[in-house]
Amino acid sequence: MIVITHHNFLPDKIKVTSWDKLEPYFTQLLEREIHSKEELETWLKHRSELEAFVSEDLAWRYVRMTCNTEDSALELAYLFFVNEIEPKISPLSDKLNRKLVECKYTAELDHDKYFIYLRGIKKEIEIFREVNVPIFAEISTESQKYGTIVGSMMVEIDGKELTLQQASNFLKNPDRSKREETFKKMNEKRMAHADELDELFNKLISLRHKVAVNAGFANFRDYMFAAMGRFDYSPQDCFNFHEAIQKEVMPLVKDFTKKREQELGYKLRPWDMDVDTKNRAALEPFTSGDDLLDKTVKCFRKVDEYFAWCIETMNNMDRLDLESRKGKAPGGYNYPMAETNVPFIFMNAASSTRDVETMVHEGGHAVHSFLSKDLELSSFKSCPSEVAELASMSMELLSYDGQNEFYKNKTDFNRAKEEHLEGIIKILPWIATIDKFQHWIYTNPVHTIDERKKYWIELTKEFGTGMVDWSGFEDVQMYGWQKQLHLYEVPFYYIEYGMAQLGALAVWRNFITNKTKAIQQYKDALSLGYTKTIGEIYKTAGIQFNFSDSYIKELMAFVKGELKKL
Repeated sequence: MIVITHHNFLPDKIKVTSWDKLEPYFTQLLEREIHSKEELETWLKHRSELEAFVSEDLAWRYVRMTCNTEDSALELAYLFFVNEIEPKISPLSDKLNRKLVECKYTAELDHDKYFIYLRGIKKEIEIFREVNVPIFAEISTESQKYGTIVGSMMVEIDGKELTLQQASNFLKNPDRSKREETFKKMNEKRMAHADELDELFNKLISLRHKVAVNAGFANFRDYMFAAMGRFDYSPQDCFNFHEAIQKEVMPLVKDFTKKREQELGYKLRPWDMDVDTKNRAALEPFTSGDDLLDKTVKCFRKVDEYFAWCIETMNNMDRLDLESRKGKAPGGYNYPMAETNVPFIFMNAASSTRDVETMVHEGGHAVHSFLSKDLELSSFKSCPSEVAELASMSMELLSYDGQNEFYKNKTDFNRAKEEHLEGIIKILPWIATIDKFQHWIYTNPVHTIDERKKYWIELTKEFGTGMVDWSGFEDVQMYGWQKQLHLYEVPFYYIEYGMAQLGALAVWRNFITNKTKAIQQYKDALSLGYTKTIGEIYKTAGIQFNFSDSYIKELMAFVKGELKKL
């Protein structure tokens, strides 16, 4: 069990009930005189303690709100922080950044230890504008509405009221009429909210563009590349990645789709894409949230004892909410807790193979949090998405070694593994679609809703097979992007999944060759947090940060080889 350390700078029992409770500690840091490198490092630790406390307070407000979107008190607690606390912290954080950069002892800090941190601080100073503080508060308020809207969507199937996540299991039903009924009901519900979600997105685009212009950028895309610290690649690299996926991945996806059509024996409709082509019922790898948890611990233990310990520790500290239910926000996440260093896993499990993938994925994020917990500063633990997603996507593949806990016979396991590996290949074009969509959205911020629909359809053709008949459901297809939570809540956080997926495949390839070495390299890389560049972290993991045509081709050939073994 982890022992929570006491504060050195803050009182142990501090609670954020008003700005007055926090402000004195920011003021102390701003006014403190620094007379040596040692005093500067103490100042940095005290600042880190304050930031970790504030971060975890916000984290819990977000977690509680998403666990129950119908409780207005939880929503108000989150919005209080977003509207009353965060806007007051932002300008003071900027002043603390400037105090650090201007301090004469900063030059004496260990370059290797602090280079990444200071590079990020300088970028924060460069893009900060006080005029954006209230706009960010408004963006946070607006973006959380997405979860409330989608979380309220329920459909009735076979006399039961189900969340969309629960209903989606019927899209795997061998009965084609049941799949069609489910598809129609789910999308009737989505379409009833399409205009509302369109207007919400319009508002977010406008607010985000205003932030970018205020900070001196031509558009929000360029602003986000700076804000997300994308020091290691450019928008052009993203476009090159899209082209590489088109060239090296799409032929495989078309092969899969052609095979699906042949095995089912009819022209594919949108509700035919998840069903087993041999008409077998959907696999049910677990029966409840508790069963999912129990099997995950046993699965992780077969890969590495430490991985299992991480999940058990989270369970002992009530850091898991796994099952889908009415009023719960959509999606899944692992929320790092910067102060206690024990994260929270949130997901909407409905007894599907996809839920197993989600659980081990979020479990990978959780292991990352544990491995980096002893780093000296909170900022050292705050990784870019390209690294964070490497942790989670690698775990999806490493956990194969223990997934017989979910699939008790080899036939079921091979079936689940085949679905997953094909899914990895199929998701890459979707990642390219969402990323390219965002580039267009934010470099054309005054587009109309009709122009947006038209561009989305162009992308679905570019990264689609053209083998699915959408006739009668063209409106549903035009709004397919509204299912992607990231567009509303975390803009530009998506291409990292593609980059990290390539890295994860390389980690797994190493694992097949030498299990012990690959696990150690994985742990060593995640233990670095964000104290090295992305390329250096990937190298520590024994892989390359590379998304070239040739590398993608090499890894796709590897996956094809593994699929043939099944």
